[in-house]
Amino acid sequence: MASTTALKRRITSVRNTRQITKAMQLVSASKMRRAQEYAFRSRDYRDAATALMKRLSTINEVTKEPLFRKRDVKTRLYVVVTSNSGLAGAYNANILKLLGNALKQDRADKVTSRVITVGNKAAQFVRRVQGVELEAAYSALGDQPTANDIRPLLNTVLQQYQDEVVDEVRVLYTEFKSNLVQEAQSLQLLPAQTIKSDDAVAISEFEPDLETVVAQVTARLVEAQVWQAVLESLASEHSMRMIAMKNATDNANELIEDYTLVYNTARQAGITQELAEITGGAEALNG
Repeated sequence: MASTTALKRRITSVRNTRQITKAMQLVSASKMRRAQEYAFRSRDYRDAATALMKRLSTINEVTKEPLFRKRDVKTRLYVVVTSNSGLAGAYNANILKLLGNALKQDRADKVTSRVITVGNKAAQFVRRVQGVELEAAYSALGDQPTANDIRPLLNTVLQQYQDEVVDEVRVLYTEFKSNLVQEAQSLQLLPAQTIKSDDAVAISEFEPDLETVVAQVTARLVEAQVWQAVLESLASEHSMRMIAMKNATDNANELIEDYTLVYNTARQAGITQELAEITGGAEALNG
């Protein structure tokens, strides 16, 4: 009887867990659809901003501007986008693995590493790594972030590069490919990327002048890249959490079936034993 009681408790516990994972799966599916819409709508703008950044970099005068000027990399800044919570499959692990490999390479190249984190998981990881300075830690930006949410981060990145505190800035984020495929990416944010000379497009006229255009436009182009990285990461996070919770729900269903089978077997065995004892007692009385 104790065995069947323990099995009943296990079945009840797994059923309760299944209710939780199922609810989380449905919530993540809803959030994922909205996050995908935001990410898809802004991709064209990000691509256009990146193309314009590359076209500007082909002009000799522009390469002398602070955000385009290349230097020997002695200090590298990473902007790492993760989540505040777990239960999202390998979402955080993939980014932290990418960061760990980059920090290891910096150490081998004698490059100083600085990190700005978005999400508590990255901050917790960096605090455990020796020799790496955690420049700033921002909580996850929510399911519907705005441009104002990333502006403090963006201002810090731009100021540090312009003041030559850091020589290169990279963004580590998860790019959403499909519901089943998400890839951890390392994007060079600063200095602005260049293109091959044979792909260059000549631009000779600026209104009102080159310096004004570069000063007003470059920061917005960098903002577009950071903004898209955040949106891609949100869509990837909700997608991977939905899949993880679906797998957990499926596993709970299998466990319930297995425990139910074992419970019924044990219960049947108990009934059979009781019948045998009753039959044996009756035969003893008749004898």
